[in-house]
Amino acid sequence: MTNQSADKFDSLLSRLRDFKRVVVAFSGGLDSGFVLYAANEALGSLNVLAVTGDSDSLSRDDLKYAREFVSTLGLEENHRIIMTRELDDPNYAANGPDRCFFCKQRLYTMLKGIASAEGFDAVLDGCNASDIGDHRPGRDAAAQHGIVSPLLEANLSKAEIRDIAKSKGLAIWDKPQAACLASRIPYGETVTAEKLAMVEKAEACLREMGFRQMRVRNHGKIARIELEEKDIDRILSPEVRLKILAHLKDIGFLWVAVDLKPFKSGSMNVMIKEGNRE
Repeated sequence: MTNQSADKFDSLLSRLRDFKRVVVAFSGGLDSGFVLYAANEALGSLNVLAVTGDSDSLSRDDLKYAREFVSTLGLEENHRIIMTRELDDPNYAANGPDRCFFCKQRLYTMLKGIASAEGFDAVLDGCNASDIGDHRPGRDAAAQHGIVSPLLEANLSKAEIRDIAKSKGLAIWDKPQAACLASRIPYGETVTAEKLAMVEKAEACLREMGFRQMRVRNHGKIARIELEEKDIDRILSPEVRLKILAHLKDIGFLWVAVDLKPFKSGSMNVMIKEGNRE
C-alpha cells in the first residue's frame, strides 16, 4: 500500500466515524465490500448492517460470494438479503438508458426504510473516484435519497481500493468487476427473467472453463462474448470454442460471437454515445 493510499484509507475511517450506525448497500462486489470492511473497522460490528438486494438481475454466484465475504468478516448475523423485484417496475423492464435509476430508486427506498425503522443514521454505497464520468443514472437516485459515498469522499480510485484490500488480506481484493445481469441486454430491448437467466447460465459456463473477467451480451438469439485481451486467442482454440458453442446453443442462443475488442466495463453505453451523434 502506498503512502497516499494509506492516507486516504485513514481519511475514510475518519469519515465513517462521523456516524453511529450505518447500513451498507452491499452488492457482493469489491467496492461495497470494501466499504463494509472499513465500516466494521471504524464502528464495530454492532453498528453495521450489510444489506444485499436480491433479484433476477443478481447472479447466484454473486449472491453466494456476498454471503461468503460477509462470513470472512464475521458479520453473518449482520447480513440481510432483501427481494427488490425490479422487473415488477415497467420503467426498469423497458430498459432505457435510465434503467439503473429505477433499480437504485427501489433499492434505496427500501434501505432508507430499514435505516429509519431500526435506528441507523446513514446508508452507504460503494461509489468511488473511478466511477465519475461514466454513465451512471443510479447516482441521481443516490442523491435523491441522501446516500453517502465514503469512497468517493476519500477520493479513492478502484486501483487504490484493490491495493488497500490486498494489503489488508481481504478475499475480495481481486474479484473481477461485476455488474447486474441486465447490463448485458442492449438498451431499448425489454429486460425479462428469461433473458437474464440465459446470460447467467452462459457466463457460468465460461467461468467454469477458467475465464474470469468477461461478459456475455444478450442480443436476442446472438450471444456476444467480451473477454480480456489475453483470453481471446484461448477461446478461439477449437476445443474451447466448440465446447462453449455447444453449451450456449443448449441455453437457447442460435449464434455465438466473440467481440474482437477486449472487455470493457460499461461497453453497452456506447449505444448512448452513438445515439447522441445522430
